[in-house]
Amino acid sequence: MNCAPNKGGVIIAGSTSVQPFIEKVAEHFMEKYPDITINVQGGGSTAGVQATMNGTCDIGTSSRNLKPTERGLKVILIALDGIAVIVHRSSPVGDLSVERIRRIFSGHQKEWNESGIAGNVIIPVTREEGSGTRASFEEMIMGDEAISDACLVQDSNGAVREIIATTPQGVGYISVGLVDEREKAVAIEGIKPTLANLITEKYRFARPFLLLLREEPTGNVKKFIDYVLSEEGQEILAGSGLIPANKVAAD
Repeated sequence: MNCAPNKGGVIIAGSTSVQPFIEKVAEHFMEKYPDITINVQGGGSTAGVQATMNGTCDIGTSSRNLKPTERGLKVILIALDGIAVIVHRSSPVGDLSVERIRRIFSGHQKEWNESGIAGNVIIPVTREEGSGTRASFEEMIMGDEAISDACLVQDSNGAVREIIATTPQGVGYISVGLVDEREKAVAIEGIKPTLANLITEKYRFARPFLLLLREEPTGNVKKFIDYVLSEEGQEILAGSGLIPANKVAAD
């Protein structure tokens, strides 16, 4: 990851889940402040934490809470995001139990029970180690079960989505805000991952989207963070399928 701070600009690096959402906010910000460049990079939540600690980025991003060994950073909640389990658009699978998801991703269930799926062999797709999405999925869904080494491993939500969109036997997990018409988000225990269900906490599988800093922000860094937390910035995040921090605080 090349994220050495540049003069006058702001370098943001970390979670690939947060990346497309913060990029969208950055586009609007740079329209208002054309003299400030916002450079958003991925690398994963762990990389974002490390880059923030090392001071090689102005702002880090994470889609998981910090570990005890990572404490000491300033943490700013910008939104909550749900984790959606997704299947191919044509799949007859519409609802999965937590136990069944565990069995699939741990490798204990290798074939679909439902008819109408070509080949019937399950192709589970997971994220790489260090991914905030994977860490949240392991914590909220997998529990004590380890994700099988037989799963396909991808390094971004977008890559997982592309495989599921073209693989009728596939199943994966991505940010709720990134689900589109090319794949289908299934209900878990009968509850669909809709924004309304996330807000009311009926859908339990949500994780934080965080900005990370070594110290109190100043200058252009503070100006950008203030914009993210402003009504306009929060509306952009809400329009992208996230629960904005101002809604979390209000509730």
